[in-house]
Amino acid sequence: MNSFPRTFTAIMLLFALIASACNSVQDSTSEQEKEPLHPKIEKLKLQDGFKAEHLYSPSENEMGSWVSMTFDDQGRLITSDQYGALYRLTLAPIGSDSLAPQIEKLKIETEEAVADSIIQMGYAQGLLWAFNSLYVMVNHRSNDEFEKGSGLYRLQDTNNNDQFDKITLLKSLEGAGEHGPHSIVPSPDGQSLYVIAGNHTDVPEMDAYRIPKVWQNDNLFPLIKDPRGHANDREAPGGWIARIDSLGERWEMVAAGFRNPFDLAFNNAGDMFTYDSDMEWDLGMPWYRPTRICHVPSGAEFGWRTGNGKWSPAYPDNLPAVLNIGQGSPTGVLHGKSSAFPARYQDALFAFDWSFGIIYAVHLQPQGASYTAEREEFLSGMPLPLTDGVIGPDGAMYFMTGGRRLDSDLYRVYFDGENTDVTLASMADEEMPEAHQLRKELEQYHETAKAGGLEAAWPHLKHEDRFVRYAARIAVEHQPLNNWQSKVLNEEDPYTKIQGMVALAKHGKPAIKDQMLNKLMEVDYTSLSELQQLDLLRAVELTLARMGMPSATTRQKLIGYLNPHYPAGKEVLNSTLSKVLVYLDDPEVIETTLNLLEEDEGKASEQAEGATESSDLILRNPQYGLDIARMLKDIPPAQQTYYATVLSKQRSGWTPELRERYFKWFYQAFDFEGGNSYIGFIDKARKEALSHVPKSEFDYYNELSGDSLLTNNGRDLANVPQPEGPRNNWKLEEALAVLDSGGLENRNFETGKNMYAATRCITCHSMRGEGGIIGPDLTQLGTRFSAEDMIEAIVEPNETISDQYASTVLYLKNGQSVVGRLTDQDEEKYYISQNPFAPDHIREVPKDEVTDTKLSSVSVMPPGLINPMNENELRDLIAYLMAGGNPDHPIYKEGAEEATE
Repeated sequence: MNSFPRTFTAIMLLFALIASACNSVQDSTSEQEKEPLHPKIEKLKLQDGFKAEHLYSPSENEMGSWVSMTFDDQGRLITSDQYGALYRLTLAPIGSDSLAPQIEKLKIETEEAVADSIIQMGYAQGLLWAFNSLYVMVNHRSNDEFEKGSGLYRLQDTNNNDQFDKITLLKSLEGAGEHGPHSIVPSPDGQSLYVIAGNHTDVPEMDAYRIPKVWQNDNLFPLIKDPRGHANDREAPGGWIARIDSLGERWEMVAAGFRNPFDLAFNNAGDMFTYDSDMEWDLGMPWYRPTRICHVPSGAEFGWRTGNGKWSPAYPDNLPAVLNIGQGSPTGVLHGKSSAFPARYQDALFAFDWSFGIIYAVHLQPQGASYTAEREEFLSGMPLPLTDGVIGPDGAMYFMTGGRRLDSDLYRVYFDGENTDVTLASMADEEMPEAHQLRKELEQYHETAKAGGLEAAWPHLKHEDRFVRYAARIAVEHQPLNNWQSKVLNEEDPYTKIQGMVALAKHGKPAIKDQMLNKLMEVDYTSLSELQQLDLLRAVELTLARMGMPSATTRQKLIGYLNPHYPAGKEVLNSTLSKVLVYLDDPEVIETTLNLLEEDEGKASEQAEGATESSDLILRNPQYGLDIARMLKDIPPAQQTYYATVLSKQRSGWTPELRERYFKWFYQAFDFEGGNSYIGFIDKARKEALSHVPKSEFDYYNELSGDSLLTNNGRDLANVPQPEGPRNNWKLEEALAVLDSGGLENRNFETGKNMYAATRCITCHSMRGEGGIIGPDLTQLGTRFSAEDMIEAIVEPNETISDQYASTVLYLKNGQSVVGRLTDQDEEKYYISQNPFAPDHIREVPKDEVTDTKLSSVSVMPPGLINPMNENELRDLIAYLMAGGNPDHPIYKEGAEEATE
C-alpha cells in the first residue's frame, strides 16, 4: 500500500477549496506571548474575561458521543451517549492541575443480574436530576441492543447506597430520532417538570391542554409536501411542550407548532424560551422559517405545518419569534441566572447551534407582554458540534460536543476576568411592564372553563399588545362555546369582532360560516390598519379552511369585498389575498397575480435580504454551508414563487395569453438555486398547474414550462440512487483495509457513478465536462494519486492542507467573528471572500474593528461523505474516481488490479 504524502500540498487538487488545520496565528508576535493551549481549547473563541477547560473526550475512550447532561445533588455530572449508556462523572475543581474526571458507567442494581455489556438505561436526549431522582428521556426505537423505547423514565436509589436500583416508565412516547423526544427541565418554582419534543413525536393523550385541542392545518395555500419525503406524514400541531408532575401522572399540553426544538429554559421572570430549528432544504422558498428564539407563553402556537403549509409568523393565531437567527441546527438552551458570570450574562439566554459551532448569548429586553432580543457570539469554534449545556454548582458553564457519532468532548467555561460585578441580575416578574402582568393574569384562564374568564378576557381581544390579544383569545376559547358564539356574532367593535371570529372559526360549526363571513364583511376594510387587515383576512381564511366554500351568493359577495384591495402594499397581505381569492375561484385574480409575479425581481423580499447575512456561516461548516453558498449566489424570487404556487390551483379565467405568461415563469424559475427541495417544490406546483390545462395543450405547456430542463445539469428529480449501506462511520484504517481486502477488480461503473453523485462531489467538481466548477476538474485525478491517497483525503479532509486554501477567522471587537478566504489586505481593511460559489463578492472588514486573526481548521470539503456506503459501494466510488468517470478505463477490464498499483 502506498503511504499518503502528508507534506505533499498538491493533494489540494483532490476535492479543493479546503481550509488548513494548522490553526496558526497570522500575528506571530502576539502569538509568541501566549501560553500553549490544548488544541481543543485553542480553536475556541471566547469573550474577554472567560476561560475554557477541556475536561474529557468520551469518543476517544470508547464512550460514544454525548448529547445530554445534568448535575445530581452531589455535584456530579451525569451524561448520556446518543446511542449508548449513561455515565457519572466526578469533576476536578476549576483550575486543577489534572482535569481528568472520575467516571463510572451507570449500572442499575436490579434483582436481575445483568452483564456489563448490556445497556440498562441510555439513548437519552434529556436528563434531569430532580425530586431525588434521575429523569431520563429515552429517544430510541426498542430493539435487541436496547429494549427500552422512547419515553420518560425515572431512576431512583431506594436503598440509599448511591446506586440506582429502580426504573419506572412514566410515559411511553411514539417517536424517535433527531426529531423525537428531547429535554426535561424543572419549572421555575421547582414543583413540576417540562418536557419538549420534536415534530416526529406524536402528541400523547394529555390530561389538560393550555393550547385548545382543535389544531388543524389551517392554510388555503396549495399544499405541497416535501419532494424529498421529509415529515410528509407528520400532521398538526408539530413539536410540542408539556408540563408534568414529579410522578408523571398528570400531563398538560403547554404549547405546540414547533419544528424541532431540542431544549428550553426559563428566565428570572419565569418566562419560557426555546430555540426552534429551520428546514434547510426550504432555503429560498417563501415558507422557509429560519432558526429562531421563541418566547413561549401559555397556550402558544407557532404554526409549523408539513411541507409548504407553515403559517406566516404575522398571523394572529400564532406567535412570532423574539429573534430570527438564520441557518443552523438548534440544540441546547440554558439561562445564565445561576452562573458566576458578569451581570450581562446572568440575564442572558444561551442558545447552542450544532451545525456552525456557535453558542449565542441572547440578551432579552422586556417589551410589553413579551421581549425584544439581540444576539452575541458568546463562544464559537470550528468544528464544534454543540449538543447540550448546563450551569454547574460552581457557576461555570459546562457544554458538550458530539451527536451523530461525531467526536465528542466535554468542556467547562468560567469567568476569570477583571470585572467583579457578578451580582445576580434581576428581571423579576413584579418589575415587568404592565402588559406582561396582564398576560399572566389572562393565562390563569387557560386551564379550564373558569368562572369570570370570558368577562376578564373579552375587553382585551383588541388590546394593542399582540401577546395580550393572543392570551385573551385563548382564554375565550377555553370557555364553553355556547357562552361566547353569539357574543362574537353580535360584536360591534371591528377589531374585537375579528379576533372573536378567529376563535369562532376554530370552534364553530360549518352551519354558521355564511353568517360569520357576512359579519366580517360589515367591517370597513379601508378603516383598518395593515395589521388589522391581515387579521381580518386570516379570520376569513380560517372560516373557509375549516368550514368550506360558502353559498354562491356569499362567495360572490366575498370576492367583491376582497378583490378591490388586491394588490396591497405589503407582501403578507398579497399572499393572503391571493390564496383566498384563488380558493374562491375569482377569475380576475390571475392577471393581478401575474403582474405581481412579473415585477422586478431586484425587489428582494425580506427573506432574501436576511439570507444574505448568512454568508459568514458558509465556511464554518461546509457540509451545511455550501447549500447556503449556492443559494446566495442566485437567490430564488421567494414571493414570486408564492404567487406561482397559488395560481397552480386557479381553475377559471385562463386565456392563452395568461397561460403563456404563467408557464414561462417556471422555465425561468428552474435557473435559480435554492435549498435541496427547491426544484421539487417548483416542479410539483408546475405539474399541479398543468393538470388544469386542456389535454390537447398539455405537451405545449409542459415544454414551455421547462420540463426538458429537469433532465439536465443534475436537476433530474428522479431521486439519485442512494447508498444501500449499511451506514458506517468510516475510520481511515477501516477504509484503507477495504482496498486491501478486495481491491478494485471487477467494479461496477454505474454504482460508482451513483455514489459519486450521492456524495455530492458533482456539486463542486466537474468530471468529463459535467458538474460544478468550484473545485478542480477530477477527470485526471487517477493519473496523479493512488486509491489510498484518495481514501485518506476523503476520510480526513482537514489533515495537513496547503494554507493557501485556508479560510481566515477575523475576531471583532463587538464579540462576533467573520470567516472567509482572505484575498487581500491593505493598511485599513481586510478583504474577505466568503462564498465559494461567488468568489468575486468581497466583504471589507476595517482593521480597527479586528482584535485577532487565525487560520481556520475546517476544510471546505465536508467530512463523512462516504459514511452512508458499504464496502462494495466504497470500492465502486474509488474505482470511478480512478477512472475519471470513463467507463472504458482499464480499471473496468480484466486484470484491473494492476491499474491501482
